[in-house]
Amino acid sequence: MSLSSKKDGSYDKFGVSSPGDLQVDEPWISRFKDVLSKFWSLGFIAFGGPQAHIAILRDELVIKANWIGEEEFTELFAIGQGLPGPTSTQLVVSCATSRAGPIGGVVALLMWNMPGLIVQTTCGVLVTSFIDPDSPPFYLAGLAPAAIALLFKAAYGFSGQLDRCGAMMALCSCVVSVIIAGDEVIDKGVCQWVYPLLLVLGSLFCLVDSKRENPFGTTYTKAKPGWDSDSDLTFKRIGIPLWVGALIFLLWACVLAGCLIIRASEEGEKGGFLALFETMFRVGSIIFGGGQVVLPMLYGEVVDTGWISSSTFYQGFALAQSLPGPLFNFSSFVGGAYLGVGGALIAYLGLFGPGVILIFAMMPFWSKMRHVNWFKAVLVGLANTAIGFVFAACFLMYQNAVTSAASSTAFAVAGVMAMVYKFPAPACIFGGGVVGALLNLAELGQKPY
Repeated sequence: MSLSSKKDGSYDKFGVSSPGDLQVDEPWISRFKDVLSKFWSLGFIAFGGPQAHIAILRDELVIKANWIGEEEFTELFAIGQGLPGPTSTQLVVSCATSRAGPIGGVVALLMWNMPGLIVQTTCGVLVTSFIDPDSPPFYLAGLAPAAIALLFKAAYGFSGQLDRCGAMMALCSCVVSVIIAGDEVIDKGVCQWVYPLLLVLGSLFCLVDSKRENPFGTTYTKAKPGWDSDSDLTFKRIGIPLWVGALIFLLWACVLAGCLIIRASEEGEKGGFLALFETMFRVGSIIFGGGQVVLPMLYGEVVDTGWISSSTFYQGFALAQSLPGPLFNFSSFVGGAYLGVGGALIAYLGLFGPGVILIFAMMPFWSKMRHVNWFKAVLVGLANTAIGFVFAACFLMYQNAVTSAASSTAFAVAGVMAMVYKFPAPACIFGGGVVGALLNLAELGQKPY
């Protein structure tokens, strides 16, 4: 990509460059085609849950396509961790938006969600399942272990960005996450405030540390060339003015307030489409920690109210874990089982809406302020803490996905393909999936650990 620049701008009191610093970019249609060519296939191979999705996106967008740098990718990932909603979907939207603007972000969102969404909606409407949750078909057996192998690769890649201080922060967030997930006494609902609290504490620590004469951290540097205060390229690509970003934040707050009003009224107690949207939007606005956290919250909302049965709920959630794409696609199953196709779409929009709205609102502020010293320190704190969540996911998801010699073999094959031979993510998942399928078909290595 050939770029030319003209530097004749100045800086305001916040350290943000004026519009005088311009960089000429390649045509939007070319960048939009990049989004189409990259994301049309990812929705079909994004197995393994949100953290595995992060690994796939890092491989495809940072390493292979070189759309953005490792530093920018980690910042967008950290911002997604700090906002409610589906983290991997927010990362898809933010990366595509930084490449081809809001239209690119919306198109990438649809491509990322569509395969799983269609199957979930169909199964929910028919109140049946193409996949038995208790006995998944042999051809899916190796996909989850293969996806977890990519998660380990991503964790290893992220660790290279940490200094000693960052490593200690990541260790702390990792330990807390593992203990919460693995303890029988601690209520898993505490994730709703513990995860955001860890992110806030990490940000505050780095902000204070960056002001010290001899800080513990060594990564409080300004953004790299091409993304720094001498370039307006990122802001131009995003195409959302700051005032529009503020209005988007206001839109989210107004819709949430309306949902709370509905919940307090008689309409919220009657059920139906309005109550379904209110429930999903409200839950989507307070979900931190990804799709696994949504399970206990939605259970009380849709099962205890009698909208769907407990067995149907768990079948749908098991199906969501067997399909590519975000676990939040489970919302379409719930809506479809309750109110048909219309309910599936309403539930989907409700649960995904808050996270998508908030990431679009955040994008222009990120692009304008990521080089400002105090904001950069906050991003470093977010990133260090969020990387700890990735390592925690490695420990927690490995024990769930790798349960036999067959799944271990699929994990190893995909890991070697990714780490040693540098195959792209789809090839690694396909290779591990084929090995797992063949071993399960031959009934080899099936003894559980």
